[in-house]
Amino acid sequence: MNWLKTTVRSIKDWKHNPILQAILLLLLALLSYTLLFSSVQPEKLDVEQFSVAETTIRSPKTVEDPVETAEKKQKAVNEIEDIYTPNEEYVKKRVKIVEDIFTSAEDVVEAGLKNEEVENGGEAEVLNDPKKHLKNLRSRLSDTINKDISDETLLYLLGSSKADLALAKDITMTSVNDMMKTGIRANEVENAKKKVEEQIKYNSLPTANLRSAAIDIGRYAIIQNVFFDSAATETARKNAEENIEPVRILQGQIIVEEGYLIDAEVYRQLKLVGLLKSEESFLPYLGLGAILILVFSGVYLLFRKVETPDHVRDNIFIFSIVYVIGITLMKLIHITASFSDETLAYLFPSAMAVMLITILMKERYAVTIGILLSVAGSIMFKDGLTGSVQTSFGVYVLLSGLVGILLLRQRHERSSILGAGLLSSLVNLMLITGLYWINGADVPYIWVAIVAVSSGIISAISTIGLLPFFESSFGIFSSMKMIELSNPNHPLLRKILMEAPGTYHHSVMVANLAEGACEAVGANGLLARVGCYYHDIGKTKRPAYFIENQTNIENPHDRLSPEKSAKIILAHVTDGAEMARKYKMPKEIIDIIEQHHGTGLLKYFYYKAKEEGLAPEENDYRYKGPKPQSKEAAIIAIADSVEAAVRSLKKPSQDSIEKLVKSIIVDKLNDGQFNECDITLKELEKVNISLCETLAGIFHNRIEYPPMEDKE
Repeated sequence: MNWLKTTVRSIKDWKHNPILQAILLLLLALLSYTLLFSSVQPEKLDVEQFSVAETTIRSPKTVEDPVETAEKKQKAVNEIEDIYTPNEEYVKKRVKIVEDIFTSAEDVVEAGLKNEEVENGGEAEVLNDPKKHLKNLRSRLSDTINKDISDETLLYLLGSSKADLALAKDITMTSVNDMMKTGIRANEVENAKKKVEEQIKYNSLPTANLRSAAIDIGRYAIIQNVFFDSAATETARKNAEENIEPVRILQGQIIVEEGYLIDAEVYRQLKLVGLLKSEESFLPYLGLGAILILVFSGVYLLFRKVETPDHVRDNIFIFSIVYVIGITLMKLIHITASFSDETLAYLFPSAMAVMLITILMKERYAVTIGILLSVAGSIMFKDGLTGSVQTSFGVYVLLSGLVGILLLRQRHERSSILGAGLLSSLVNLMLITGLYWINGADVPYIWVAIVAVSSGIISAISTIGLLPFFESSFGIFSSMKMIELSNPNHPLLRKILMEAPGTYHHSVMVANLAEGACEAVGANGLLARVGCYYHDIGKTKRPAYFIENQTNIENPHDRLSPEKSAKIILAHVTDGAEMARKYKMPKEIIDIIEQHHGTGLLKYFYYKAKEEGLAPEENDYRYKGPKPQSKEAAIIAIADSVEAAVRSLKKPSQDSIEKLVKSIIVDKLNDGQFNECDITLKELEKVNISLCETLAGIFHNRIEYPPMEDKE
């Protein structure tokens, strides 16, 4: 153990070098990377195409299958037919052409009949010589119509009566309109012409010639009015392609079952998920490195930004050692579980590290180490799936650790650690039950429950076993150590009790005052209480020279000069510090012994020397200090003076106590006794209130009972 103390002492001699601290955390990251490397190392299979699978092979990760996705998208595109858009204007235009042809023929017939009536002096229903009027009719029609409509068709029209033309016009226009509205594609034009022809043919037109003319005009009017829309078709096919979800091979999905043939498709999928030896990927290793750099950078910032420089190095080394113990133990359990039963992973004492850090350091660091171990556990225990993350185990480690912190927030006795371990076992049981039901494990529940309960018990036992190692090696004054020092059977406390009982009673009273005041301002009340027990240990060297121990004896100071009396009183501080070092008391207790009077003036003997006509040097009547360096030391200094002063009051009242406490605080403040600690005026006011409340409870008014009469 001596070599360890020497090593720790040499470490504490390092300067506050952030580079050295970063190197330490980098070494932790490298250790973590080494222990987690095998867990992220991709599994490789030595299989040949068209061989038989010796075991069921599952996908280690979720990946997109580009081949299947492309085929699915192409199928969706092929299912989209060409889109055709109708042109409504074509319907109106072609019907109008039919109307114009028949109307022009009607006008020519009407005009010709009038001329013939004038020339012949008789009435007629049809023209005598239609050929004479053909030129007139063609002059009324467009060049396109004249080009496409034959003379024969026009002559058939001119050879018909006006009534017959009107009937033929209606029939032809209706047939063309109905057919065009149905939409006619390029390959449907001839079929549409035939349908119009059939409709006109079976209508009751009076003459065969007029029927033939109507059919020719109807066939002429039918053209394509539905056209291929390339833009709309392309948009529809693109939308269909985009709406197809990528085909994925899911993590844990069976690629090929045992005994089945590894055909070309299966072999392609094995290659896709990276299970073939020919497919080497460095991404998992880079991913692990990125995660570790991220989390340990956070730890570095936590120590550099939050912790004070005086404690950062010790805490980093304590934190590092506990983390190394935790992750190494996790790796050993991982190796054991991989060879026997994966359920043994939950045997890991997840609450051990966080309980140790909670006791030795602060809760925020306990949460940090719980997160670190949770991340490491999630990666290390992957439930047989290479490249996966075991979230169940990570949740188990994190929640179990956080419960350990909550159970030890206020009580750090060894019995409390054991109780916290038992309660942690109960929480582990609840956690493992929930995870068992969620995951549907195929192992007996009773075995899982036994493992979870054992984890909590092992955590408590390990914490109790490792705690003395850290306390002795790093000289940590933990809450556990404080509680042990408050035991009345401690040799120094027994020395005070036996040799200076008045001082012992005074110390207990000061402890009660200081603890409450410290808790009021957020300082360490337990440290203040324990420090008060030992703050006047130096008085045991000459107990009779202190007023609280002078019971039924003459005050020895009456026979001494003020200077000698002052030296004796002042010496109790240095004597106490020397005695505490002899008993190897923690530095925090020695600091309180040396600082509880600061550099205060021993006023009684100083002014007594002046009254006797001496010329005393003020420094000879002041304590050597140093002044209080912490809130706890400052509050103890106030409580020490207040307890002694209040005890001297003959009839203490609430008002007199409040005035006295306030005057003592103001006096020390004016004397500069609080210049070297971080206590604020607002906190001093809280200390004042707390001390007055505690003293009011001690010196409350009591009922005066009448004297009992002697019945005899």
